[in-house]
Amino acid sequence: MTSPTPDAPALPRASLLALILLGLVAGYLSGLFGVGGGIIVVPALLILGYDQRRAAGTSVAAILPTSVVGTISYALTGHIDWIAGIALAVGAIAGAQIGTFLLARLSRRALFWSFLVFLVFSAVSLWFSVPERDDTIALTVWTVLALVGAGIVTGILSGVLGVGGGIIVVPALMFFFGASDLVAKGTSLFMMIPGSISATIGNARRGNVDLRGGLAIGIAACCASPLGLLTATAITPLWSNIAFSVLIAAITVQLVVRNIRRRA
Repeated sequence: MTSPTPDAPALPRASLLALILLGLVAGYLSGLFGVGGGIIVVPALLILGYDQRRAAGTSVAAILPTSVVGTISYALTGHIDWIAGIALAVGAIAGAQIGTFLLARLSRRALFWSFLVFLVFSAVSLWFSVPERDDTIALTVWTVLALVGAGIVTGILSGVLGVGGGIIVVPALMFFFGASDLVAKGTSLFMMIPGSISATIGNARRGNVDLRGGLAIGIAACCASPLGLLTATAITPLWSNIAFSVLIAAITVQLVVRNIRRRA
């Protein structure tokens, strides 16, 4: 575990059981929605007493093992576009370094409100398009370049906000690139692997990560991720969007209320 930076508080003594339970929930959501689980992990770590920066860094570290297991699960069912995933990953690796650089310099208040705006945008973007299960990505040179650009943006937000990027990539692949919901989710998880490695290395250098906490969350998440995939294949894209929107709304309201109470 890296030592705290001069302006960061000491690590909270979050119980191992709480981190394991958090990992199980995050892992299930990872398999269900194709996200790394950061939209659950970051708010939960804040509740457990983590600083905003360290919560973001720890979340990214936890995303790595979850993404690996999720990628294997979706690959076995044939729901990954490997070329699109590689293009996204190339951009995400570069973007993650920019994001971790910004994370060490932005104010905690700016990070908090940026995360809330990000959640609201993600919920709204889901309803731009409801995909069909047989939709595929039409790959051209311009499409690949656009995917690299999307990966850069995703990597930056991943490093700053502590999310794996799936909450951005999944709606983007469905709306802008014509992917089915399952292919979008599987490709998103594949893209997160190199991006989370890059972001974790950057956060570790800056002391913005609790590696032990991230490992506890990540290992627990791996156990629940395949169950999430089974649920994803059993429900329609429409109900998947509804469930994802409800989840984001609940998290947003909870964080706003908590912030108001703290300021009061």
